[in-house]
Amino acid sequence: MNRRTFIETSTIAAAGLLLDWRDGWAQAAAGTPGAAVSTTAGKVRGLLIDKKIHAFRGVPYGASTAGARRFLPPVKPQPWSGVRDAFELGLRSPLIDSNLVPEWRPLNRREPMGEDCLNLNVWTPSVNDNRGGKRPVMVWLHGGGYAAGSPGMIAYDGANLARKHDVVVVGITHRLNAFGFMYLAELGGGKFTDASNAGMRDIIAGLEWIRDNIASFGGDAGNVTIFGQSGGAGKVSTLLGMPAAQGLFHKAVAQSGSAVTSMAASAATQSAEAFMARLGLKRDQVEELQTLPMEQLLDALQPRSGGPSTLREPQGRPEQGRGATGSGRADAGRGARGGEPGRGGRGGGGGGFAASPVVDGTSLPHDVFNPTATTLSANIPLLIGSTETEVTWNVNTDYTPSADDAALRERLKRTVRADDVQLEKVIAIYKKGRPKASHLDLALIIETDASQFRSGTDTEAERKSALGKAPVYMYRFQWYSPVSGGRLRAMHCMDIPFVFENVDLCKTVVGDGQDRYALAEKMSSAWVAFARSGNPNHKGLPKWDPFTADKRATMIFNNECRAVNDPYREERLAIAAAQPARRTTEG
Repeated sequence: MNRRTFIETSTIAAAGLLLDWRDGWAQAAAGTPGAAVSTTAGKVRGLLIDKKIHAFRGVPYGASTAGARRFLPPVKPQPWSGVRDAFELGLRSPLIDSNLVPEWRPLNRREPMGEDCLNLNVWTPSVNDNRGGKRPVMVWLHGGGYAAGSPGMIAYDGANLARKHDVVVVGITHRLNAFGFMYLAELGGGKFTDASNAGMRDIIAGLEWIRDNIASFGGDAGNVTIFGQSGGAGKVSTLLGMPAAQGLFHKAVAQSGSAVTSMAASAATQSAEAFMARLGLKRDQVEELQTLPMEQLLDALQPRSGGPSTLREPQGRPEQGRGATGSGRADAGRGARGGEPGRGGRGGGGGGFAASPVVDGTSLPHDVFNPTATTLSANIPLLIGSTETEVTWNVNTDYTPSADDAALRERLKRTVRADDVQLEKVIAIYKKGRPKASHLDLALIIETDASQFRSGTDTEAERKSALGKAPVYMYRFQWYSPVSGGRLRAMHCMDIPFVFENVDLCKTVVGDGQDRYALAEKMSSAWVAFARSGNPNHKGLPKWDPFTADKRATMIFNNECRAVNDPYREERLAIAAAQPARRTTEG
């Protein structure tokens, strides 16, 4: 443990929050054996938590993807006899773990990984009941770009959301990085022609399992909402453009992420060739990839100095994201893999592979939101938004600015990459609108506004609402965490504990102030209202109008929630003027 990490961890411990973390783990793992439920593959038995919530963990929805099944589309699991205990989390996809910031590390279970990873978790208030499965189903797609993460993080535990709002919550584990997004159609002959986007197809297989089985768990297969954050939001957005996913979900929520464009087949082929070269294989040796040990592929995913440049992710400004955020790599954030609040190890594929959905002409026929929104899912309502300071983790890495204009200007020259005249206009407008903001606060907000975290969500909202077939609702999360002296602010992922009603499980991130509960109630109620009806309005919020490109209605989530038309309009227009190329080429 280095000195900085020691100091940061000690600060959390001194606040008594590490003890709360241990309590959170215990709560998330507690329970007694509950009733058995029949699925299409066999019976499963979960845990009954507080005599109120049934939790099923590690339920198979697909067969092992090891060996001859590696890189291929998922198939159904082998049926079993008797009752299978679903007490513990299943395997994660093979991945390179992110280096999370200290406040988030206690929330990462880091469960074992392996290629038999097609499993899901279910939390429900009731099973085998006589309601006929009428509860809304909320399906969580985890962050981490397309490279890392799992639904097992403490912040994603669905028990509280299910208990408080009488919904069924599902988290899907799927293949990641090279295991889930290796494009081999142009390298492997006929065997891999129809094998692209395996990780996304895993999610579709999970949704098919929900369609076929969720009624036995108290859920309504005709009322399914997919929701995800960062990389998970990219997956949500991508599913909107996948024909095989249509009819399997009915509403969509994209938090701090987008998928305006996806990777072209030619670029994906080059990435696959470069990855094979790292493994000592030629382009005609694709089938040998299926015989290599999992650990050997993971080693090739590790970032290496001096390695092939095509394997390394762009080291550019925050908006250079593709897939999860819309333009070139899967995360678009500095220091984390699109949905995990980390430092270092930037990249869409664990540092050594550019993982992204691929426009292959079949499973993903076109870019979902470029140049217009797909009409394939025009009737799906969308809830979308971002946090105030998505890029806060930069404070933990390479950014300790001096409290003067010169330091601010030099920083923004590197990150916003506008010309000097436009940059001066941007700084002046932000200073005018935020006279009490520090130079650090200004930098973080400007960098966030200039990133695909903000513009990607704006683009999706604009283009989806333009179809006029289903409502779009926009939000911005502005609650600042008091933890660690307030340095986290409203960072990437900060909204997750509130949506899941997990503020007590996530005290290392959100602290222990009483204001947490009211905001969690407002946000979780909005998400559930949207899942029930496609409209997030409820009595605890001001009237929330649908988003349109002219009025740009936005709900501001903070201790005092506000409904505002086109908030920070001058700032938005200043950023757009400073980066016209990005807005036209990347949305």
